[in-house]
Amino acid sequence: MLIESSRKARDAREAKMAILSAKPFAHRGLHAENGPVENSVAAFEAAINAGFGIELDVQLTQEAGAVVFHDSTLERLSEGTGPVLHKSMKALEAIKLRNSDEKIRTLQDVLLHIGGRTPVLIEAKVGQASPLALALAVRRALEGYVGPVGIMSFHPAVSRWFHDHFPLMLNGLVVSEEPDTAGSAWRASAPARFFAIQRARPKFIAYDVRSLPSRLARHFQKPGKRTFTWTVRTDQDIAVGRAHADQLILEGHAAAQLAGRKD
Repeated sequence: MLIESSRKARDAREAKMAILSAKPFAHRGLHAENGPVENSVAAFEAAINAGFGIELDVQLTQEAGAVVFHDSTLERLSEGTGPVLHKSMKALEAIKLRNSDEKIRTLQDVLLHIGGRTPVLIEAKVGQASPLALALAVRRALEGYVGPVGIMSFHPAVSRWFHDHFPLMLNGLVVSEEPDTAGSAWRASAPARFFAIQRARPKFIAYDVRSLPSRLARHFQKPGKRTFTWTVRTDQDIAVGRAHADQLILEGHAAAQLAGRKD
């Protein structure tokens, strides 16, 4: 009976993973210099219309909520100033995104808008926040959501929290071997990256396309697991990603190419 139950759980996870990885993901939505801005509802709607899944970023707020925003501070991407972590959700929802009529949205609001119409990858950007508080904030926002979704982070504690507390959810680890993204000690070397994966217990990894091919990424490719790759921007990136990963997280030229081909 225990073996049968374990097999059913494994089959259920594989079915969810197959749906999650069925199509390329638009990185921060389908945004463009003269079009929708990144991590906006317009960019997410454009991704859906182009036949893509959606990759989006979330930050923790002052009262431990989750908002859809990439940077830890507001200046580059919005008309606000200061750290996101020091602002309340109410205050953040009043701030306009730069070069847009849209405002910062909560993760729950964005998920309600997407409504399960396409697969979603949520990247938890930990920064100075508590990884466990951010994981819990994401989980609260996901309450009742029925669409295909994966939760990932550079910080292994986020993935491990979902593995331990919600094992049927698809948890992932973001990995890079590049020096400009390896600021944390736990991912500064090959052994550190290996042990981060062991700690995170991910069902998928999102690997920097600049680091492919990679022995570590090959080691992870097992039945029931998936390897995604980011950020795919060029024809060469597309070729590398297709050769060494299961699915692409793309933007710019690569996104336009695949949208034009209806891949």
